[in-house]
Amino acid sequence: MDFGLFNLMQQRDRTKTSREVVRDAIDQTIAAEELGFGRVWFAEHHFSNYSLCPAPLMMCGYAAGVTKKIRLGTAVVVPPLYKPARLLGEIALADTLCDGRLDLGVGSGYQAYEFDRFHADLEHNKELMYEMLDMIELGLGQPHFSYDGEHYQQPQTAINVRPVQQPYPPIWLATNDPVSVRRAARKGYTPFFSTRFCSLDEIKPLRDNVDKCFREEGVDPTNIPVGMLSFGFVSDDKKEVGRYMDNARFQRRISFSLRARRESVVDDYWVEEKPFDNEQSLEDVADQILCGDVESVTERLVTVLREIRPSHITFYFQVGDLSGKEAIANMERWAKYVIPGIEKEFGMPLSEINKPQPFVATEAAD
Repeated sequence: MDFGLFNLMQQRDRTKTSREVVRDAIDQTIAAEELGFGRVWFAEHHFSNYSLCPAPLMMCGYAAGVTKKIRLGTAVVVPPLYKPARLLGEIALADTLCDGRLDLGVGSGYQAYEFDRFHADLEHNKELMYEMLDMIELGLGQPHFSYDGEHYQQPQTAINVRPVQQPYPPIWLATNDPVSVRRAARKGYTPFFSTRFCSLDEIKPLRDNVDKCFREEGVDPTNIPVGMLSFGFVSDDKKEVGRYMDNARFQRRISFSLRARRESVVDDYWVEEKPFDNEQSLEDVADQILCGDVESVTERLVTVLREIRPSHITFYFQVGDLSGKEAIANMERWAKYVIPGIEKEFGMPLSEINKPQPFVATEAAD
């Protein structure tokens, strides 16, 4: 079990420059390694202030130069927005720059605003992702490959930079879709899901779905690696907690607008923050995300670890216009108080809790 930092790289404050947003992400990455976190992830989004990270593989490559051991991941690369051969070469180069520390998070994408501007097909995004995954396995797992799919055709091609991790970096598949989760079981990927504004009762079906799909593919889900993305903030200062919750709600509003194709974009790329129908109050938010004082957050997180059994959780330590200094202070409290509290409750180091066992894929790449 390990915890990680999720760099969404959001812009809510119009006076904060893109350079400052990027610098914050790097500073938090360095702090995450110093504090003992296991992984750092970088998002991929385009053309809006929802996220200022259009190139997560590039961020991983840079972060490799300012860190030594923490694993660096994409959360996620959106394959339908790429040309296949270029993406394969960039994955291999990024893993080389990371000296074998790259985790390749992959997702099908969901924002029509992005797909439209890439002339990409959102209607068939999952099919496109599956074919790209086929090519990642073939192109990085073999000296050369060709591909003749429904959406992509690739003549015989050799990717001349080889990844350090063979045959390719570990693949984390961000999905709740049963078809995709079953592919993860067949191929040996790690399933990765977001909890958003979900209560524990709403998160349980997500884990139950993983277990069901893995069993259907002949894989015992008892000790498989499973990743989660969650909000996370700890402070005994109620004003700080309230500020984080307000920023979490901002993140949710912008995400909902882009997902539901209701975005209103002003000043070039700025998505207006608008409440949506039946959205949660801040009081409801407090009950649904890991946010509050040390004791309550630790207690709720222990329950999540026992009932959902993730092997990795990555947290939005910074959302909205929360400053980089506030985010790092949050991470420091997490490392100083929350992790020791969890270890005391379980009677073992964090690394031994929900320790995953490598599982053998039931289907090899063709």
